[in-house]
Amino acid sequence: MSAPASRVLAYFKIARFDHWFKNVFVLPGIGVAIYADEKLLDGPWFINAIVTLLAVGFTASSYYVLNEILDAPQDALHPIKKDRPIPSGLVNIRVAYVEWLLLGAAGLLLAYWVNSAVFLVALSLWLMACIYNIPPLRTKDTPYLDVLSEAINNPLRLLMGWYCTGIEVVPPASLVAAYWMVGAFFMAIKRFAEFRRIDDPSRAAAYRRSFGHYNEERLLVSITYYAVAFGLFFGIFLLRYRMELILSVPFIAGFLAWYIHLGFLSDSPAQYPEKLYRQYGFTAYAGLTITVMIGLLFVDIPIVANIFVPTITPASP
Repeated sequence: MSAPASRVLAYFKIARFDHWFKNVFVLPGIGVAIYADEKLLDGPWFINAIVTLLAVGFTASSYYVLNEILDAPQDALHPIKKDRPIPSGLVNIRVAYVEWLLLGAAGLLLAYWVNSAVFLVALSLWLMACIYNIPPLRTKDTPYLDVLSEAINNPLRLLMGWYCTGIEVVPPASLVAAYWMVGAFFMAIKRFAEFRRIDDPSRAAAYRRSFGHYNEERLLVSITYYAVAFGLFFGIFLLRYRMELILSVPFIAGFLAWYIHLGFLSDSPAQYPEKLYRQYGFTAYAGLTITVMIGLLFVDIPIVANIFVPTITPASP
């Protein structure tokens, strides 16, 4: 490939269009909203969903460009990320900042086309990129807050899916919290895999400031916390809104356990979520788990409610 072509391609690479698969986290918001109000099916929800997915994609790509710009000095210290376009000198930083703003504007305009609620959530997603990346806040450098502030993008995607249907009520807080915690679970395992990959505490701290505090034990403790918190919040959601989902718990537990296993692999794929599809067994199992959950959301199984009916009621005053 010629040098000019390589430079043009570099600007596409820093936008990480291959990460758009994460937009699937929008879809459960759409599904649960339609489950909550089936009359939404008569509205333009499908077109709105397509535009919302594009809005999330462009807003997220804006996020990634900013991340690539501000992380370049640290990426140069990473055994793999040092070959990214900006540390390699293939990108003009001023042009990259223009790209960041244009992608963000495209995402926000598309979100505004859908409705004001989707726009406000997309704006929150864009602002979280600024909080996460730009000093002096730069939560990316603060232990635990780095994971929680990036993982909040998960419930923001859920909210964009929820509101793109035209629904006017807020989603269940338990579902939003569960989404946040499972996002933190994924992110903490990514940190764990990165820390193990570098295998040198001083180099790890130079690459990512929060690694000056983290070690394997602390990261594993945090992973356990996020997994348990997700389970509790999801349990609250299913008990209040859809008892049938209790049958999905063994599948979800298997999914979480398998993801932890991936975090321990040499050069773990958890470091590169965009490449997880290459883990064919895991991908197939994830698809099965999602299919089971969607089925349980819309198929009534009365015996489940009978089995799990409360057997102890509070005494009347």
